[in-house]
Amino acid sequence: MLFFLLGMFAQIVRSDLKIPPELVKSLTVYLLLGIGIHGGQELAHAQLHEAVPAMLVAVALGILIPLFAYQVIWRVGGLDKLNAVAIAAHYGSVSAGTFLTAIAFLESMQMDYEKYPVMMLAIMESPAILIGLLLANHVRQTPENGSSNLSIGIAGLLRESLTNGSIVLLLGGMLIGDLVPEQNLQSVLPFFQQMFMGVLCLFLLAMGIEAGKKLSDFKRAGLFLVSFGILMPLLLGVIGVTLGHALLGYSTGGALLVGVLAASASYIAVPPAMRIAIPEANPSLYLTLSLGVTFPFNVVIGIPTYLYFAQQL
Repeated sequence: MLFFLLGMFAQIVRSDLKIPPELVKSLTVYLLLGIGIHGGQELAHAQLHEAVPAMLVAVALGILIPLFAYQVIWRVGGLDKLNAVAIAAHYGSVSAGTFLTAIAFLESMQMDYEKYPVMMLAIMESPAILIGLLLANHVRQTPENGSSNLSIGIAGLLRESLTNGSIVLLLGGMLIGDLVPEQNLQSVLPFFQQMFMGVLCLFLLAMGIEAGKKLSDFKRAGLFLVSFGILMPLLLGVIGVTLGHALLGYSTGGALLVGVLAASASYIAVPPAMRIAIPEANPSLYLTLSLGVTFPFNVVIGIPTYLYFAQQL
């Protein structure tokens, strides 16, 4: 959290501190691959029937959250439908950075957690993009918005979302961790274990810098959207923790991770897809909300709050 706040502070005081984009990409590759391998090791000892409920919950969240968020943004906030769709798709998807921070948070507290949320992280990226595409197509077909055929682009966008680098790294890492015998992994595990926390700190420093750049867009986002970026994660986090505890039967740590998945908003995979699918939407709105409001809120306040709620169940 302090590294993240340091990055934001550097932007507030207009420091010349910068982290090269290629380095940020390298840190992201390391973190996603490391958590994928670690999750795959655990899944190697799991039974299929134990993983299916987590998969179903992940798909359900990826579908229902954007539908619910769209209704709130459009009907309550009064935002135009296409901007509402673009924002809702971000909240139906997930933030790998928030998830990795939550794992580090649990490990720093020496709390155990189930590994199935790692699989849920990989699954939840695409359903929200699909729902966003379908909603955008529906909005364009309404009389007041004219008619447009998006069916040609849907297949291509779905393929891009399913082959997104984050998804490939997570699923690939899980497959490696699952298939390779543990004794054969011992030569590379120290690289992914001993350096993990340090790399995560650098990653959060970079994310703090990026979030700081969005602070100036708060006025453009408006009071409702800023409130949405805080209250929606709180509501979804509580729902996710409840599902993780009551429906999936996870421990406090596992329930927290499900809550974080439900509460986070994508700022890596979904923005490019929305720029292609909904060029009419304002990128500053959904990027400011996901990266400038919801991400820092979850990192600083949300994760400890979801843990407290999980401990009360």
